[in-house]
Amino acid sequence: MDDFPMTTVTLDLNRKGLLLDAEGKAVQPAAVPAFLKRRIAIPAGTTDINVFAHGWMTSKTSAEQSAQRLLRDINDLYAASPERYQQLRPYRSYNIVVRWPSKGRYRKIRNRAHRMSTEGSAAAVVAQLLGYLNTERHKPYRGPAKLRTSQGQYLHAIGHSFGGRFLCQAIQEAGAGLVRPPTLAWDWTKKDFPFTVDSVLILQMASPPDVFAKGFNRLLTAAPINCPIVLTYSKADHATGIWHRIAEFSPGIGHVGARAPAEVVVVRRLRPVAEDYTRDELKHRIVNINASARFKRGRFWLPQGAHSDFAHPETAHLLLSLAALAR
Repeated sequence: MDDFPMTTVTLDLNRKGLLLDAEGKAVQPAAVPAFLKRRIAIPAGTTDINVFAHGWMTSKTSAEQSAQRLLRDINDLYAASPERYQQLRPYRSYNIVVRWPSKGRYRKIRNRAHRMSTEGSAAAVVAQLLGYLNTERHKPYRGPAKLRTSQGQYLHAIGHSFGGRFLCQAIQEAGAGLVRPPTLAWDWTKKDFPFTVDSVLILQMASPPDVFAKGFNRLLTAAPINCPIVLTYSKADHATGIWHRIAEFSPGIGHVGARAPAEVVVVRRLRPVAEDYTRDELKHRIVNINASARFKRGRFWLPQGAHSDFAHPETAHLLLSLAALAR
């Protein structure tokens, strides 16, 4: 592996979902493109762009630390065994962490996340971010499979908990043209490769199990993604198992997985690092990954349980595998 540095930048949102500048002042929607242009500069040697949005009960410091740990795990795993991920050679990441005020009671933060992503500006801001990245990056070659190369910069969306709601809402709004002014330059002309978010992984998503049949149904039919929607879940996740049930009258995806539309949902297990994922097992619209055997650590006096226990080599292996299968 070469010595290409792993770069991580942070973007902060306020309670209304507006971006904050370096002085903590809100960036108005019309000024977002110029702000992103100043804030984000993707190095020419980058191969993969990761956008990470954190979840419940996460301070700014913790959000950056947990994201950095996961992103370092990805780089370290690749550095240790690049031969495992032949399609990725090389792997050089540029990482963006989206932070938002998420500390408070579950129902309160659930409501805030919902307002920020539907009534507020969070989804529009993240959609503008994805659109900016898509415009600025070098597009991967989308020709016939036997001629496809790994040249270009692949775009990956990674969300945890309520951060998954932001990302799904943003991708859906962007694909439906709901963001004004239009911010996306996705190429819809190639019938075989119409979408350009190259992987979507939501860790312990805080949404009802039927959300993809209702609120996010357009993600399955008319959204700019060229990949399965992959969702981890764990029976030890108390935040989505207990508190989500109280707040939304059902367990969350992070506890039981997505359940609808049933005809496009499959269940797979979180594989050890030594085991490969295959394209056939992940070639479905919605893939639940049962991580109960690995995501199980949590302090007994905290209500989250294992909700935030996702930073493991197995998670890095899943992310690298999704990035490789996107080639």
